[in-house]
Amino acid sequence: MHILIVRNNSNSQAIDASLLLATYLATQGAAYTLVDSSELSCRCDHEEVNAALTAGVDMAVVLGGDGTILRTARQIGTTGVPILGINFGRLGFLANSSEEGVVAVVASALAGDVVAEHRTNLRIDVVCEGEEDPWANDGEGQFSALAQSLEAPESPRTFFALNELAVTRGANGRIIDFGLDISGAHIADMRGDGLVVATATGSTAYALSAGGPLVSPGFAGLVVVPLAPHTLHSRAIVTAANDVVEMDLSHNADTREVTLFADGELLEFESPVTRVYIARGEAPTVLLRYQREGFYEHAAKVFF
Repeated sequence: MHILIVRNNSNSQAIDASLLLATYLATQGAAYTLVDSSELSCRCDHEEVNAALTAGVDMAVVLGGDGTILRTARQIGTTGVPILGINFGRLGFLANSSEEGVVAVVASALAGDVVAEHRTNLRIDVVCEGEEDPWANDGEGQFSALAQSLEAPESPRTFFALNELAVTRGANGRIIDFGLDISGAHIADMRGDGLVVATATGSTAYALSAGGPLVSPGFAGLVVVPLAPHTLHSRAIVTAANDVVEMDLSHNADTREVTLFADGELLEFESPVTRVYIARGEAPTVLLRYQREGFYEHAAKVFF
């Protein structure tokens, strides 16, 4: 058995817990890989983590808050490795309580005394100026078939997010122009601060602050929320599971910069972004739950 331990290395309690957990795993004869969350990047290029995943990881134990879990989920991607989060942060929507101690929680997980939650994540494809668009509709319904199958061509600009993708105005502060389509159907041409496309998991984060709905974690569709749109006719949209959200930025002026964030991490590009496609990931992210209250009870305490 091999356990991946990711700790928030800016939190002294998480560091102490990681050392205690490492000692416990050694007594159980379990191998482990210990990494600091600050070393995990949006490029998913951490050599030690990738080597462990290639060799085989049975579980990832995350010692930190929701942000540390999001970073770990991005590294794991759609491999299906279950994530056991133990909260040393603030809200802890994705993590389990640390009150009983990390050893008790991990021991229960190793014994199978936990519940697995399958969370929808996002596949994000970005097309920049001068690049071929692998998702382009050829006018003969090919995009519709692609949206149903989600078998998009592989792209060097493909990213992962568990919570959301936020497309916002850039450093110059000017509002942006964009078109919004869903599975080939044009919804609207918009002007505003941008757009958030979230999973049900991310509905409690940026999307909620922007006026989106609170969505049960088991929902497999997407939540699309315009950011400060310059109109009186804009509302959040909740999509079906197989829908593909398209953001067309090809007519946005060069002086109106666009910035992309996947789960709060900046995505950098050398050329202007012209189109962004967001779809449900090919396999869900698995979160392990240990003796905690339900989603609605927790939401009632935090938001109401």
